[in-house]
Amino acid sequence: MHNKIDILKGMYLSRFFEEKLQNLFAEGALYGTTHLNIGQEASHFGLCLALDSADWIVPTHRTHGFNIAKGSSIFKMFSEMLGSKYGLCKGLGGSMHMTDKETCNAGSSAVVGSGIAIASGIAFALRRENKKQIAVAIMGDGATSRGVTHECMNLASVWNLPVMFYCENNHYGMSASAERMISTSDISSRASGYSMKSFKCDGNDFDAVFDTVKKARSYMISNSEPVFVEVNTYRYCGHSKSDSRVYRSAEEEAVWREKDPLVLFERSLSLDKNTIRKLRLEVKEFVEAEFNKAYEKKDEILTLEETKELVYGKAPDIPIRKSGMHPSTYRLAIREALSEILQDEKATLIGEDVGVYGGCFGVTGDLYKECGDHILETPVSEEAFTGIAVGAGIMGQRVIEEIMYGDFLTLASDGLINHAAKMRYMSAGQLSCPMVLRTPIGSGTGHGSQHTQSLEAMFLNIPGIKVVAPSDPFTAKALLKSAYLDPDPVLFLEHKALYGSSGECGDVYSSFPIGKAQLLRSGDEITVISYSRATLTVRKALSEVSRSVDHIDLVSLRPIDFETIKKSVLKTGKVILVEDPTFFGSVMASVAAAISCDEECFNALKAPVKCVYGEDTPIPFSRELERVVVPQSYELVDIISYF
Repeated sequence: MHNKIDILKGMYLSRFFEEKLQNLFAEGALYGTTHLNIGQEASHFGLCLALDSADWIVPTHRTHGFNIAKGSSIFKMFSEMLGSKYGLCKGLGGSMHMTDKETCNAGSSAVVGSGIAIASGIAFALRRENKKQIAVAIMGDGATSRGVTHECMNLASVWNLPVMFYCENNHYGMSASAERMISTSDISSRASGYSMKSFKCDGNDFDAVFDTVKKARSYMISNSEPVFVEVNTYRYCGHSKSDSRVYRSAEEEAVWREKDPLVLFERSLSLDKNTIRKLRLEVKEFVEAEFNKAYEKKDEILTLEETKELVYGKAPDIPIRKSGMHPSTYRLAIREALSEILQDEKATLIGEDVGVYGGCFGVTGDLYKECGDHILETPVSEEAFTGIAVGAGIMGQRVIEEIMYGDFLTLASDGLINHAAKMRYMSAGQLSCPMVLRTPIGSGTGHGSQHTQSLEAMFLNIPGIKVVAPSDPFTAKALLKSAYLDPDPVLFLEHKALYGSSGECGDVYSSFPIGKAQLLRSGDEITVISYSRATLTVRKALSEVSRSVDHIDLVSLRPIDFETIKKSVLKTGKVILVEDPTFFGSVMASVAAAISCDEECFNALKAPVKCVYGEDTPIPFSRELERVVVPQSYELVDIISYF
């Protein structure tokens, strides 16, 4: 059992650290914002001290108390608040993103509830590795109304993940009271809907929280099940530093002040006032000393170049190699890649209907027969299982997830954009997120506007994500294997209309790197650039014209191979860009801008860059209309012939 005096000093440390922050913000001495835990200290220490030291936590934006309870350095926390390179995240995270890998703290999420999916992914990794630790998904009462919370609770129950859903019910989601916004007075009762055991206690009573978490954790280990824990507590401050709490009454606050967790714990130890005064003074002096040390170094910040090195990891050096080439289709080439990848003990393919059904477009086929539990089917829960892939990735597992249609990337975007892409950067390199998200894009199947979009441009402006869109069996197989080996999240786009296309792919030794385009045809009159299905459209058109053309298939959309583009532009001086989506804000709009912004390329142009793109409409259902809203080869024949 922990020393009770040390526990009290720990809770003092959390209280006085935050009171110091409160004063610094009031004085205008700190930049940004903060969300304080004052009044919830027993909830933090009761939880963290009841856990095994190797158990992982994923806190909320109200994180300081959990960091301190887990053992984070106060000097590093102050340094983080001051933006210096000595901070937990070297000044890149701030108050809401205090990752501390050394204490098994995966970092808090500033998006309410989204950290729950990350914790579920960590639990997934722990289960895959047969470890006896657990992950704790920490949330406030407001997060229990988020869809991702319910998706994760269901998935955790279905897969028996060792995740504790820990709800700090402080009765307010920002300014909205729980009694107005939550349909039940007993949040923990919702767990029964997911066949999950729940626990509940007074969150201002350290011993009650400690004992409840111990009991809940023991139950999890013994029964290999997730649990839900609700602790009843209260924050004395507003939601953030600018919140004056006009939505709460003075009477309500006074009632909770009588339940101050520090005072309750002091009483339980029967300490006299003089002892309490000395202990408080000792901790306050320590907090001041740590702040002063941090303040002395506040101007020592990372350089811009140093921060850029934290956006992406060091990718493996992969050559272009063709070996054992054999006939294949686009679909079968991807299946071959998956078959080879899933031999790795750390590899798992997850997604809807990827097992016996064989995948929505038949890509996975009967792989489930040879790959066993390396293929796992999910509920219809894109946000949850994308977060699973992220959380598993930071633990060293390698998840390939399949999103049934590219249109559903909108459902998965939180995990991909707010977490996977920023994990390495926000944690200052403590964590990384190797994962692959595969999804079919594009039209040509008669599925209508919500199943035929090409949303790749949405992700071009997100540092930290790599985006690839192979157009043939060889690059599809080789690039998927490269994506699996990459240290960063890769969005792997498969055009539906390409699945049945034929060509050749290589054997296990073939390879193709991310970030490299392929020159499909060499000439000196015109440069034609395309990607994905548009590459087939261009190839068909070129078979009918006699112009001398450099045909570049981008293959990688981010990072883009501008070196190959520039070399061709300088040679031909004429450029035609072809893509299926509408032009504004698109991949080819970015390529056109890059060419125009490069002085050598611009000066080499003999004519304005010609762009051929899809109509500015959603994809229609009608077969004929669906066909004509994207570029057709017969259109390109005329354009290329007379350009």
